[in-house]
Amino acid sequence: MSAKIRYTDEPLGDLKVIPDFLPSPDELAFREEGVKVTIALSKKSVEFFRAEAEKRNTQYQRMIRRLLDAYVEAHSRVRAPRATRTTRRRAAG
Repeated sequence: MSAKIRYTDEPLGDLKVIPDFLPSPDELAFREEGVKVTIALSKKSVEFFRAEAEKRNTQYQRMIRRLLDAYVEAHSRVRAPRATRTTRRRAAG
């Protein structure tokens, strides 16, 4: 049996409020629409993801999908539309 906890009225010191960072249950239940595709990957890549997924007790396809989603997210925020040859000609002329 564990020892009894004794509570005191001692000051707690400097406290810092941390913003709520946990997703809501609705966000956890959200599932993005998927599209099935067929893609040929290098044997080396598939073996890597299979080994890493096995270490983490997950599916290698899920790891690849999350990697691609992270890539899209990172590059969707940064990139501005590039000027095409046609739009450059219009701007110059």
